[in-house]
Amino acid sequence: MRRWFALPLIALASPAFAAPKTVVALDSGWQVRIDPADRAATAAHAREAKWLAATVPGSVQEDLIAAKRVSDPYQGTNEAAIQWVGLTGWQYRRVLDVTPAMLARGHLDLVFDGLDTFATVSVNGRVLLRTDNAHRRWRIDAKSALKPGRNELLVAIASPIRTLQPMVLAEKKSLPGEYDSAFGDEPKGRQTSPYIRKPKYHYGWDWGPRIVGIGLWRPARIEAWDDARIDSLRIDQDSLSDAEARLTAKLDVVADTDVRTTFRATLVGPDGTPQTIQRDVTLAAGRNLVTVPLTVARPQRWQPVGYGAQPLYRVDAALGGDDAASRTIGLRTVALIRDGGGFGFRVNGTPIFAKGANLIPFDMFPNRVTGTYMQTILQGARDANMNMIRVWGGGYYLDDAFYDLADRMGLMIWQDFMFGGSVTPPDAAFRDNVRIEAEEQVTRLQSHPSVVLWAGGNEVLSGWENWGDRKAYKKAVGPDEQERVGTGMAVLFDRVLREAVTTRSPGVPYWPGSPSADYEAPTDTDANGDRHFWDVWSGSKPVERYLDSCPRFMSEYGFQAMPDLATIREFAGKGALAADSPVLKAHQKFLAGEGNERLLMYLRDRLRPARDFADLVYLTQVNQAEAIRLAALHHRACRPVTMGSLFWQLNDVWPSISWASIDHAGRWKLLNYAARRFFAPQAIVAEHKDGVTRISLLSDATTPIDARWRLRVFDMDGRVLKDTSTAATLPPLSSTLAATLTDAALFADAPPASSYGVAELLVGDTVTSRAIVERGLPKDMAYPDPGLTVRWQGSDATVTATRLARAVMLDFGAVAAQPSDDGFDLLPGESITVHVASKASAATLRKALTLRTLAK
Repeated sequence: MRRWFALPLIALASPAFAAPKTVVALDSGWQVRIDPADRAATAAHAREAKWLAATVPGSVQEDLIAAKRVSDPYQGTNEAAIQWVGLTGWQYRRVLDVTPAMLARGHLDLVFDGLDTFATVSVNGRVLLRTDNAHRRWRIDAKSALKPGRNELLVAIASPIRTLQPMVLAEKKSLPGEYDSAFGDEPKGRQTSPYIRKPKYHYGWDWGPRIVGIGLWRPARIEAWDDARIDSLRIDQDSLSDAEARLTAKLDVVADTDVRTTFRATLVGPDGTPQTIQRDVTLAAGRNLVTVPLTVARPQRWQPVGYGAQPLYRVDAALGGDDAASRTIGLRTVALIRDGGGFGFRVNGTPIFAKGANLIPFDMFPNRVTGTYMQTILQGARDANMNMIRVWGGGYYLDDAFYDLADRMGLMIWQDFMFGGSVTPPDAAFRDNVRIEAEEQVTRLQSHPSVVLWAGGNEVLSGWENWGDRKAYKKAVGPDEQERVGTGMAVLFDRVLREAVTTRSPGVPYWPGSPSADYEAPTDTDANGDRHFWDVWSGSKPVERYLDSCPRFMSEYGFQAMPDLATIREFAGKGALAADSPVLKAHQKFLAGEGNERLLMYLRDRLRPARDFADLVYLTQVNQAEAIRLAALHHRACRPVTMGSLFWQLNDVWPSISWASIDHAGRWKLLNYAARRFFAPQAIVAEHKDGVTRISLLSDATTPIDARWRLRVFDMDGRVLKDTSTAATLPPLSSTLAATLTDAALFADAPPASSYGVAELLVGDTVTSRAIVERGLPKDMAYPDPGLTVRWQGSDATVTATRLARAVMLDFGAVAAQPSDDGFDLLPGESITVHVASKASAATLRKALTLRTLAK
């Protein structure tokens, strides 16, 4: 039974508990081996049937890589060699040395923050716990199974595929999943992944390998406590005005017996000033919800980046002397803009155009992901003028450190629940398992001001409604089963997950999935809710299709490119390379390895032929940057009809050819540099379509800005054929159509292939944004030899152009280096100074540099 307490406003003294909670980390001394019950595996892998050192948190795969029992799957074509690990049962063990003093405590709880996935936990041969959800925390009181001295803790983890496969194969028609295995361990169309609560990307995606992780993937510990412990701490924001913020601290407490104690809450402001409230409370045996009101005078609001500062408060809660918890919070309001089918975010009353990207897991092995690495990726997003990151639903709920970074950086987080796209099982037990998962995760992340949306998952509902394989499934199973499955999903996404958010994170909107129209209209359309648009790239349609409509919010669209040559060499080695090299096909997961042909198709359609492999790498990055630039600026020009543009994708899960703007090594592709320009707070858009150029002026500022925009026309020799300048006031939070010009009005009789326009936005004397206007595709333009020269001073390179230089790239080949700017255009006579960050010497950089442009 759960008891609720609203604490009195009178501070009273209280007795202390017997002893404070103590925590013993179980992060060392582990061993792992093949489970002896898996006889086929022990016969095939005799060495791995013996105990070897294990790392916790971690996975069996990481332990085998560290012990050199399997090859690194990130290198070469090694992915196939590790598949057997996920098809095998494993055992972890370690010794627990238990003292009489520990056994004198009231409770000795074993706590596992993540077990992946079907685990059986035993102490001294006695089974205490069986698990079936990698996204949940698991706790069991192990005191009765422990004895003084040495104890054996054994965690057996079954193969998720082998566990579920008999059931899946027995079904007449199994649930539609995501991506079929390329390794023959599951028949086509007979996936086990829909039936398990486990990171779905483990089973392979069109940007990542198939590595079905097994292990204690989150920290494990013993918690020793007596009378009571804090299970969770939430801070609800009840109201917020300029005068005050009213909060409620909510402590979920588990008590061993009826007991009277003190609850103390200390609120620490951004300047370090504390205020403390102390209350007496009587706890009943079992679960108790303890609440205390907090008031903040003249609150400082947390703002998204670009709209103000990110002040943070801290709430420290203590339950007598027995247990304590702390949360960092930010004060802000969030609301969805839904007028007329619209979709957007209003933060602190300001409508925010969301500019950003989708985030996939940082690595196939979460234990490898450091705080520094996460900061590198998120700082790359912030530096590219992004203000929103969507945490995609096919991975895992990220560490608190990620959200701490987002809080401090002012990055808004669109948080998916972990559903990657497969149809979900319709049974009530599955939904109840998810309910517990959702309540835990929402409670854990509730205090982070960066989290501005919880969404039900990725493409589950739109897939059920629109995809061909789902339609075939519905036809095959008949109307009764179709209704049962569809109703199960509706209950899960419209009720179970929605209630988890509304009850545990009030004030943060919930959205049933992405894309969605919140059950108001058909999903994945321009008219209502958010949109995933894949006609370009996946559908092989021309890039210009991005200009055909104004969606309400574009939450996915993307275009691939190769990573830098330095990254390619790190996984592919030093041999000769081509688009169809086996190692490159192994690290290209789109179309099961054949996606490089799509890269070449778009190059043939749009750009000049590649001179060599390094030039091919460059051209794919230019194509990607140009495609996403066209789309993102169009979305921004569509404001206020369109209120967000999140491209796919920000990062990589392993070294690969993908849609990422920052590769797995943390190196920026040209797209990320382009994003810094097309997501700039003030920008100019010059859309050329059907013989007409539309000039739009963009501003994310909350106050008017005096500016002017300039339009010039050049021939390829650098002569100015037209030069106009117009004063403008940029309204707050706006897109303004400044001009609509026919080709005749803009270019007169200048030949299309040998002339170009330059539209610029100036604030004061500073060019804040520039757009090149071309009447043909780059492959049809008669670009001149730009006459580039470079002058070095230390690690700074000044590049100067004699004539137009389109998409200039500073290419350092296999030398790892990141310029401060790249992929830029230079007009005749212009120079730019770029700082090059690298561990290589200045001399090495000078020698390695090749300047690349689109000139033939």
